[in-house]
Amino acid sequence: MNAFELAFNALMCRSVTDKIKLVNQLHTFKDQLNLNYQAKYPIISVKTPGRPEKPNLVRFQSIPKRDKSDLGFIKTIHAICHIEFNAINLALDAVYRFQDMPNGFYQDWIKVAFEESQHFQLLNNYLIELGYQYGDFDAHNGLWKMTHETDYDVLARMALVPRVLEARGLDATPKIQKRFENSNFKPMVGLLDIIFNDEIGHVKIGNTWYHTLCQQRSLDSIQTFDQLIQKHIGESLRGPFNIEARKLAGFSEKELNYLQAL
Repeated sequence: MNAFELAFNALMCRSVTDKIKLVNQLHTFKDQLNLNYQAKYPIISVKTPGRPEKPNLVRFQSIPKRDKSDLGFIKTIHAICHIEFNAINLALDAVYRFQDMPNGFYQDWIKVAFEESQHFQLLNNYLIELGYQYGDFDAHNGLWKMTHETDYDVLARMALVPRVLEARGLDATPKIQKRFENSNFKPMVGLLDIIFNDEIGHVKIGNTWYHTLCQQRSLDSIQTFDQLIQKHIGESLRGPFNIEARKLAGFSEKELNYLQAL
């Protein structure tokens, strides 16, 4: 089984149900050692991965601030569900796109894609319980935008998608949980616990491969990270940061000091 072809097919699949089936299949083949990571598959730039017609994608700035009404909380659940859907695609793209990495890299990101699909289903099932579903509200495309922008180099991808965008979830989740704790949607606290613990592992995978690549290329990891931040993000990366969670996810003291000094 060509791992890259299967990952690409799942990435480009527009049906949510079928995408999840393809991710499950890819994960099963990985566990059964049935994947070929030496085969090649044509690499193209993917500006728009497979996704359903809804949600309607809009600019981040045009999404109204969510209030503390029940509908506001439901829209927050939907926004997190959308992040998890995008995270499936970004993990699949990492598998498909960077075809000169060790086998362990692909096994790691197939595992991430599978876990993100589990998170998506947990949240979408809860939305369905509440009388809604994924696609009912507008969403933005920030996570995929950065995935597309870093398709030129696996080091840039590892530096900025797991270590910046996904790590922001580690910073934000405890505050979001507190809001849900005092709402009519308490089950979200437990769902976010599951997601938070898995995301520590996902960020750690990004950290591990980022540092491996820096060592291979004889690059200073903090200087390189700073250059990539300036190139792709600018001055919008600010705290507060969840220091304890980031330590568990493999950030060093030097890196945490760099972040806090921004």
